[in-house]
Amino acid sequence: MDVAVLVSPTAGRGGAGVLTEDVLATFRAAGLSPRVLPATTGTDAEKQATEAVAAGAGAIVAVGGDGTVHAAVQAVAGTSAALAVVPAGTGNDLVRALGIPADAVAAARAAAEDLAAGTSRTIDAGRTGARWWATVLCCGFDSAVSDRANRLRWPKGRRRYDVAVLAELARLRPRELTLVLDGEAQTLPITMVAVGNTSWYGGGMKICPGADPTDGLFDVTVVGATSRLELMRTKPRLTAGTHIEHPRVSVHRAARVELSSPGVTTYADGEPVAPLPAVAECVPGALTVVGSGRS
Repeated sequence: MDVAVLVSPTAGRGGAGVLTEDVLATFRAAGLSPRVLPATTGTDAEKQATEAVAAGAGAIVAVGGDGTVHAAVQAVAGTSAALAVVPAGTGNDLVRALGIPADAVAAARAAAEDLAAGTSRTIDAGRTGARWWATVLCCGFDSAVSDRANRLRWPKGRRRYDVAVLAELARLRPRELTLVLDGEAQTLPITMVAVGNTSWYGGGMKICPGADPTDGLFDVTVVGATSRLELMRTKPRLTAGTHIEHPRVSVHRAARVELSSPGVTTYADGEPVAPLPAVAECVPGALTVVGSGRS
C-alpha cells in the first residue's frame, strides 16, 4: 500500500521533522511504501494530500499537531483513504479522543500494523461549508483569542496566546448569538459556544465531555453571559470537564448546528474555518482512522 506522510515543519518546535525517518522506517518494516509530501504551508499540505489520495494513496499519515491533522482531514474525509496520526505537536486533541498512543513511534507502529492487517474504524466528521473538521468547532471568546493571537508578531510561541487571552479578557462582553439546533432556534447572550465531534480542544481542555464521534450527533456546549472573574474561575474546570455543572453552562445535542453573530469567526481543530453565519453538519462515518487500537 502507498502511504503519504504529511510532516509539519514547525510542529513541536521542529520535532516532527526529526521523527520523520523513524516514522518512515516503521511503515517500511510493515511492508508499506511511505513517501513524504514536501509541503511547507497549510494550503500546500492540503493540496498535496488531496492529490495523493486521488492518485491512490491508501492513507495519509499526519505527523504533527492538530493543524497537520486538519490539513490531512481535508484530503481523506468522505473517501476510502485512512487517516493515521503521529503526535508531534502541542495540541494532539484528536490523539486524546481516539486513544492513539501519545508516543510518536508507538503511534506510527500502531497505524502501520492496522494498515498492513486491513484493520480500521470509522468516525464522524464535522463539515462547515467546504471545510471538514475532526474535533471541536468554537466561536466567541476563544475564537476571538485565536484571531488576536494570529495577528500578533510578538511574543513567539504559546506566550502569544497568553497575551491574547489577557487582551480579550479586558474587552470581554456578552455577544448576542442565534443558535439553531436541528431546526429549533433561540437567540441568547453568550460568552462562547463549542460544537464537539470529540471532547477535547485547545491542547487538553475537555470542553464537550460527553461528545462521541460515532453517534452521528454533536455535543454543543454553550457558555452564557459571564464576568471576567467567573470565566477565569471556571477555566481550570475545563481539564476535567466539570465546567458543564456551572449554572451558566448548558449542553445540547444536534446533528445540524447553525450559528449567527456579526463579526465572529469560527475555528475548528485550532484552525480558522468560516465567519458567521455558518452551519456545522455532523457527517456519520466520514473519516476512516487507523492506529487507535479499536476496530
